[in-house]
Amino acid sequence: MQPPVDHVLVRTTKPKAAAAVRIGAGLGQQKRVELAGLLQVCFARVEPWLQARKYVSAVASGLARRNGWTIAEQAGDRSPDKTQRLLNRAVWDTWGAMGVVRRFAVAGLDEAAARSGRRRALVIGALDETGQCKSGQATAGVKRQYLGCAGKVANGINTVHLSYVREKTGHALIGARQWIPAEHIRDPAASAVMGLPADLVFRTKGQLAIGLCADAFADGVWFDFVCGDEVYGNSTELREFCEDRGQGYVLRVRSTFHLVLAGGGEAVTCAQAARALGKNTRRWEIRSAGAGSKGQRWYAWAWLDTASPAHHLLIRRHLKTGELAFHYCFVPKGQRASMARLIRAAGLRWPVEEDFEFGKDCFGLDQSQVRLYTAIARHTVLVMAALAACAVTAALLRDRTDTQAPAPVRPDQPPPADPGMIPLTVPEIKRLLAPPASPARTGHAEHWANWRRRHQALARWYHQRTRIARDTKIVLVT
Repeated sequence: MQPPVDHVLVRTTKPKAAAAVRIGAGLGQQKRVELAGLLQVCFARVEPWLQARKYVSAVASGLARRNGWTIAEQAGDRSPDKTQRLLNRAVWDTWGAMGVVRRFAVAGLDEAAARSGRRRALVIGALDETGQCKSGQATAGVKRQYLGCAGKVANGINTVHLSYVREKTGHALIGARQWIPAEHIRDPAASAVMGLPADLVFRTKGQLAIGLCADAFADGVWFDFVCGDEVYGNSTELREFCEDRGQGYVLRVRSTFHLVLAGGGEAVTCAQAARALGKNTRRWEIRSAGAGSKGQRWYAWAWLDTASPAHHLLIRRHLKTGELAFHYCFVPKGQRASMARLIRAAGLRWPVEEDFEFGKDCFGLDQSQVRLYTAIARHTVLVMAALAACAVTAALLRDRTDTQAPAPVRPDQPPPADPGMIPLTVPEIKRLLAPPASPARTGHAEHWANWRRRHQALARWYHQRTRIARDTKIVLVT
């Protein structure tokens, strides 16, 4: 089956990009094998390690739904017993394996940044949580709570993640801890059913974030800034933890967050500080929070000093709706504090959302058909391993496989004769590594990968041109 030939623009092919697809498949397989070799020290016996390798390959395959049965079938097992034993009863160091994945992802993304000459680009530790809907009451951590994946209060579990973000290079999940309600830990019967460790104590999401950052620091990982939404910005413990270690942060806070502005006086809320600015155009600057797939993300920004020379309030205003967002920032002594740098950091919180999207859509991060605490953690770390191998591969090949035409500069600009191709992405690397559903001739996978990337490049170009027209109108009105 050939891709549809629906436009002359998709028939051209650049040999360099086409060859890079074949290189990408080989490099992706090499990185997966390398990571599997590093993980072997976490297993007491070779059999569970081999089963873990098959598990990672299975979750990275083209399975529509990933559970014990489908993963076992994809792995070539005669029953799901080995898969269930790997997650529930086999002896291996789950948190040690997570550390191996973290060090692998960080080293790979750092190497990609060094190769591309982006050593001075920002490095961000992005904190966020993601959920999974669950039925019943027997799963570890299950509770009716707000789940972002459902967009409402639902029965499910939540896990806090830390993502390592290299500006203009790539990003990957490097840490995870499941949030367990206090009532589950206090109830001996529930703890036994859910397989909760005897030494487990209740931790808020902010405290879980502290643990994730501490693990990263212990491995020698450092960030220019730690970023997160209001859940983490309103955690006094997390802010103090970072400040005590000289770790900068740009954390979202609620409009009711109190602070003392420069010049002294009484504490005011963020909302009051924003109202004091009013419509003073001298205090607001229109700047981009970074480039997205559809173009630059423009907002109006204001930067206010506080009574502490190391702390600042960064206010973001949506140009169309006027909606405000507040970022409480800490810049350690000796580091450069500028509005542009803090805006860049604030805009780099979003890649963790893309990691969740890739983790769920490509590798089944939210498809853990298990109930025990340890089994959920093991499924998570094996999915993180599959994601890390693809993310590092995509980062290393980013510049080599990016042949996109220059972005449009005018709303009436005609489309390019050749839109080029977007760089290889995590989903494309995953497709190249997955075994085909049916026998295909040589070059079939590369042919489809190039066709998709070319269409995506053209769609991105048109999105950027449309946004230029829209942004011009917004700026003129502003």
